[in-house]
Amino acid sequence: MADNPNSAGPEAATPSGAMTSAPAFPAAAASPGVPAPMGAAGAPGALKPAPAKRAGLRRFIVPVLILAALGYGAKTAYDWFVEGRFLVSTDDAYVGANTSIIAAKAMGHLTAVPVVDNQVVHKGDLLVSIDDGDYQNAVDSARARIGTQDATIARFARQIDAQGAVIAQAEAQVASAAAQVKSAEADVERAALEYDRSYKLAQTNFGSQQRLEQATADRDRTVAAVAAARATQASAAAALEGAKANLDVLKAQKDEAQRQRAELVTALEMAERNLSFTRVLAPFDGVVGNKAAQVGNFVQPGTRLMALVPVNDSYVDANFKETQLADIRPGQKVDVAIDALDGRVVDGVVSSISPASGAQFSLLPPDNATGNFTKVVQRVAVRITFPEEVLKAALLRPGLSVVATVHTRDPDAPKPTLLGALGLEAFATRNAKP
Repeated sequence: MADNPNSAGPEAATPSGAMTSAPAFPAAAASPGVPAPMGAAGAPGALKPAPAKRAGLRRFIVPVLILAALGYGAKTAYDWFVEGRFLVSTDDAYVGANTSIIAAKAMGHLTAVPVVDNQVVHKGDLLVSIDDGDYQNAVDSARARIGTQDATIARFARQIDAQGAVIAQAEAQVASAAAQVKSAEADVERAALEYDRSYKLAQTNFGSQQRLEQATADRDRTVAAVAAARATQASAAAALEGAKANLDVLKAQKDEAQRQRAELVTALEMAERNLSFTRVLAPFDGVVGNKAAQVGNFVQPGTRLMALVPVNDSYVDANFKETQLADIRPGQKVDVAIDALDGRVVDGVVSSISPASGAQFSLLPPDNATGNFTKVVQRVAVRITFPEEVLKAALLRPGLSVVATVHTRDPDAPKPTLLGALGLEAFATRNAKP
């Protein structure tokens, strides 16, 4: 039998009579405290297959991770190409509201303050009540003066009616005087004829001298009666004109009284308006804040009582850099992330853009023509408003910080494509046609 150069141990006999050599392990493989490797049958020297499996698993996972990374990068790049590059964002944005400072317009002591800080009130709710005694007296006095003036107007009306009767009587007297004048003129004519007959008879001695003298006296008397009737007629006419003039005076006095009544009505309305100022009502729905009014305080016109914040009418002023304004337009969609709500995003709309940068509205605007110039990127306020349902769902309090992101891409326009960016979209469309 030839020697096995790899065998180092004694030969062993198998049941079939064939001789096999046991594997030999170098002495250096065994060390104190380290167990000898075991084979499949528990014999020393057999190796485990775990390293081979681990290597195969590694060869599978690494390509998968690389493909996932490439896919994520491609997806991120595509999102940026389609949408991300059209997003303009800033964290210099704050919630605002048209806060109203409630102040007194009447003077007096506060008798009631039925609201407290942070209380929700509605339009028309009572906020503050001021002592109204003096104002109520002014209203009562104005009403009394109007009553007196009404009596004066009624008196003028009755005098005008009475003057109408006087004018009717004067007209009757004028008519009577005119009739008397006509009667007197008729008597004059009759007396003149009688005088002529008597005179002719007296000249022919057919009439007596006494008859002539009587006719002469009748003629003179009727002439005088005509003059008296005409004088009476003139007096009656003058009385009629006087009565009419007095009627015009009464009408003018009544008109003046009515105008004075209108002034008194205005004074009453002013007194009632001043009385209404003793009850300060909420001008709109909101939340009470910074309340300074207390029962018993003496207030004057202009005294600050409290602030009323319309939280359901909040907006956001986002201060974008001037380099970000090129594509921002009113009507664009805005994603507003609210810091106070753990970054919750609500939808808003660009309402308007400020006509100037914030530096122009400051108390001391900068003057860049002084020689010391440092270019600083300016910011311009962009007003963002919200639909009513959004304001009801998310309570936006003025002063909160938000992050505003404007979608500058037209939502009605088709999404950009890689072919379009490369200028091949028209070529691809032309080749796609049958």
